[in-house]
Amino acid sequence: MMSLDAYRAEWFGNIRADLLSGLVVALALIPEAIAFSIIAGVDPKVGLYASFSIAVITGIAGGRPGMISAATAATAVLMVTLVRDHGLQYLLAATVLAGLLQIVMGLLKLGFVMRYVSKSVMTGFVNALAILIFMAQLPELDPREVTWLTYLLVAAGLAIIYLFPRITRAVPSPLVTIIVLTALVWALGLDVRSVGDMGELPDTLPVFLIPDIPLNLETLAIIFPYAMAVAVVGLLESLMTQNIVDDLTDTKSDRNQECIGQGLANTATGFIGGMAGCAMIGQSIINVKSGGRGRLSCFVAGVFLLILVVGLGDLVSIIPMPALVAIMIMVSIGTFSWSSIRNLAVHPRSSSIVMLATVATVVWTHNLAIGVLVGVLLSGIFFAGKIAQLFRVTSDISPDGRVRSYRVEGQLFYGSVEDFMAAFDFREAPERVVIDVSRAHIWDISSVQALDMAILKFRREGAEVEVVGMNAATETLVDRLAIHDKPGALDQLSAH
Repeated sequence: MMSLDAYRAEWFGNIRADLLSGLVVALALIPEAIAFSIIAGVDPKVGLYASFSIAVITGIAGGRPGMISAATAATAVLMVTLVRDHGLQYLLAATVLAGLLQIVMGLLKLGFVMRYVSKSVMTGFVNALAILIFMAQLPELDPREVTWLTYLLVAAGLAIIYLFPRITRAVPSPLVTIIVLTALVWALGLDVRSVGDMGELPDTLPVFLIPDIPLNLETLAIIFPYAMAVAVVGLLESLMTQNIVDDLTDTKSDRNQECIGQGLANTATGFIGGMAGCAMIGQSIINVKSGGRGRLSCFVAGVFLLILVVGLGDLVSIIPMPALVAIMIMVSIGTFSWSSIRNLAVHPRSSSIVMLATVATVVWTHNLAIGVLVGVLLSGIFFAGKIAQLFRVTSDISPDGRVRSYRVEGQLFYGSVEDFMAAFDFREAPERVVIDVSRAHIWDISSVQALDMAILKFRREGAEVEVVGMNAATETLVDRLAIHDKPGALDQLSAH
């Protein structure tokens, strides 16, 4: 458990920077939340209320200070068919259930699964996300939809973002970009798209409500698949973003607490009319690069968002989209791991293939979870292949030709059983065969069955077989699963 002093420091150890970065993030969240609501097929206020609620609650209960969570595209796309076929109330119920499932996953300490995501998958995830963030800005840069002024303002915004820090870092340059471009567009009356053009902003505070659905097994059957998908995808994206923020800030955080925090946020959000969400790498990087490090930045981002859209909606609606596009392009450039391109020539080919496959899959499907799954599977295949190559079996025979000894070295598992079986000469049939596994480890049922088969084949040829050198774990597995000493063992093994 975290001490009270440590928790307090996460709130008030960086007040000024957290307040300013929270304001920048709040402004960046508005068009994103509206866009994700449109993706899910619901009113913009559903995404805006969700972003407020999730940011505030994960700021309080999450495991990663400084990481921004809100309504996201990753969860929104999973809800499209549910909303289309059953309506908003079922989306809210699925959001509540997804949150409860995430809480259970946190209590079961499932955050450890992130240790099995390789660095290559992480790099691919980051690069793909950077590409998706940039691609999401392309509709705002479509020459058929916007005027040349848009490009000029985006260029001006990027110039402010990258040049203003040379003057001072006291104020985040993305915030300066929003203020300057908004003032310029308003003063000159320039005709460019604004936040208000993306959808109507809510003018009332969210209220507590219980989803209006029948409470029966039929409803559960409808919402459970969506809730489980949202829970898994949401935690996957959140934990990977958490790893990235850990690296950016050189700090450690609590994965299992983050699972619980995300679950609490989604559960509460469903009861105020919001959609499910998770951590957002783009906004998290904006927060970190703007100086945000503590829980206060997340909390302030959510509170400012609600104040801006409800109390200052008229002012927020005139913010030009080119200002926000410039900020998101900055995020895209900053997120992409440019060194990974140079490393393609020096990293192992398998690592590069995993990274590129993750990127390609995510960009092709627009689904981060599928891309990460492909990357993890490829990593596992390549790893199994490497381990299998380190496996070998050598042998020698006694001077009198009566005893053949086989020495097994390495990891015996499903990937190496073929080489294991190929190493034996069953037709030689000496009087006695010794299989020495003192330098090996038997891992799974495939390897136990291979050992069974080798022993039984030698016995069928009339040889006496002895297995020596088993370590404790191997001996336990073999005693539990092996059948070579049971009646009818050869017939039973052949039947598999």
